[in-house]
Amino acid sequence: MAQGELDNGRHWIQWQDPFPKPCYLFALVAGDFDVLRDTFKTRSGREVALELFVDRGNLDRAPWAMTSLKNSMKWDETRFGLEYDLDIYMIVAVDFFNMGAMENKGLNVFNSKYVLARTDTATDKDYLDIERVIGHEYFHNWTGNRVTCRDWFQLSLKEGLTVFRDQEFSSDLGSRAVNRINNVRTMRGLQFAEDASPMAHPIRPDSVIEMNNFYTLTVYEKGAEVIRMLHTLLGEENFQKGMQLYFERHDGSAATCDDFVQAMEDASNVDLSHFRRWYSQSGTPVVSVHDDYNPETEQYTLTISQRTPPTAEQPEKQPLHIPFDIELYDNEGKVIPLQKGGHPVHHVLNVTQSEQTFVFDNVYFQPVPALLCEFSAPVKLEYKWSDQQLTFLMRHARNDFSRWDAAQSLLATYIKLNVNRHQQGQPLSLPVHVADAFRAILLDEKIDPALAAEILTLPSANEIAELFAIIDPIAIAAVREALTRTLAKELADEFLAVYNVNKLASYRVNTPISASVHCAIPACAIWRFGEVALADKLVVGPVSSGDNHDRRAGCTVGRGRRAAALPPIP
Repeated sequence: MAQGELDNGRHWIQWQDPFPKPCYLFALVAGDFDVLRDTFKTRSGREVALELFVDRGNLDRAPWAMTSLKNSMKWDETRFGLEYDLDIYMIVAVDFFNMGAMENKGLNVFNSKYVLARTDTATDKDYLDIERVIGHEYFHNWTGNRVTCRDWFQLSLKEGLTVFRDQEFSSDLGSRAVNRINNVRTMRGLQFAEDASPMAHPIRPDSVIEMNNFYTLTVYEKGAEVIRMLHTLLGEENFQKGMQLYFERHDGSAATCDDFVQAMEDASNVDLSHFRRWYSQSGTPVVSVHDDYNPETEQYTLTISQRTPPTAEQPEKQPLHIPFDIELYDNEGKVIPLQKGGHPVHHVLNVTQSEQTFVFDNVYFQPVPALLCEFSAPVKLEYKWSDQQLTFLMRHARNDFSRWDAAQSLLATYIKLNVNRHQQGQPLSLPVHVADAFRAILLDEKIDPALAAEILTLPSANEIAELFAIIDPIAIAAVREALTRTLAKELADEFLAVYNVNKLASYRVNTPISASVHCAIPACAIWRFGEVALADKLVVGPVSSGDNHDRRAGCTVGRGRRAAALPPIP
């Protein structure tokens, strides 16, 4: 509002923030910075000044962060109806900030890792992480600042909700399928392990020795999955009504997780009393599915049971309210409508008991089920898939996540088999039809290339470890490497064709054809199977003149790996 000079070289400045905020959000930064300035016009016509402060000499790496900020502000207005409230929004980025970022009101403080990017030094992932984290901290202006937590036990109120919002932001601006796949990788590869460890805790912990220990994958990532389940159960319209009611009731105050769920319940008229257990119960539920088809009555039956293994602080577990999303496919890949008694049935089943049976009528063909579509709940799924069912879903499922998940399940089957064979000193094996299923993905001209890249990526070592009660990291690494080399050898021609189609594509940030698709994946595959002369010929140009870091790095890695390649599975 005003500023001036005092005696002895002192300076004063007066700011006014008319909106109540908790004291932990106050920030003051002093330093010698370069600054990138821009403006944003809100939907009500106000002009907001945008200022991005970086260490001297880093200004040329700041424009993407500014673009991400403007995209975040526009998206929050469009998707959630939330407009920025102050006349200025500032970000300060420094190398030595000891956290990723902090949502201080009107003056976000960032580690420069999540602000600075240039195509010759940053990967696709760096760009997407900057977009996501810039969005996350901006979205906190409403979900965290305007409405904050009553106490730190409620941390997931703001963090779980805001992670969900930044996930939706990334999905709306990029590939929804790929973003969802990456979210699920984090859950399966990291958060599930936390749930299974002595550190297991609910998303709203009951007690703590040190508050900083609340900043966990469970509070953040599983907390976001709990919000996503609410969105799945209520639908977009009712969820947004619940958000509006939540802000009407609690803007300018401190709230609890129960306050949020109550707003959702009141706005939608859906009873969420059972759902609240997700906030207080720790551990990862295991959902087992058994099915039966009667061709004479054209009835298909699903029996779904749930159990949650005991954790240190909770030896006894209760059934949870699990939204279980399914689709049924006929032999031509068409979706069979869900019906019961002549009435349509919603594709999201409400699993609330230890065991429930769902019967569907007019199922005219023995279906191939797609289960837990979109990873509709953070659970482990048990179902005895056949290879034929999984390869069918890889090709025909209309839900992109289900296509990827089928590929992961198919790979998991043979990873488990071959880990056991490796431990027993037996030769490893991979049926031809498995490679053929991945060949079909490479030959699919209609598939999103970014999705194809994810389908062709093997599960991580952490994800594979979740398949075993006793983990053998050496066997897992050996089998994963052997499978990679085998698929590369079997699909060499197809990988080369993909490389040739995409090698000249111009680099663009956050597009379906990422650098990893048109270079790293097919190139690394070629080099792994040992075509030395071809590999050297193909990588000379991309390594020396690639127009982005991913393209050069992918080719360089490929060259390094081919020299040490081991024989594939016979």
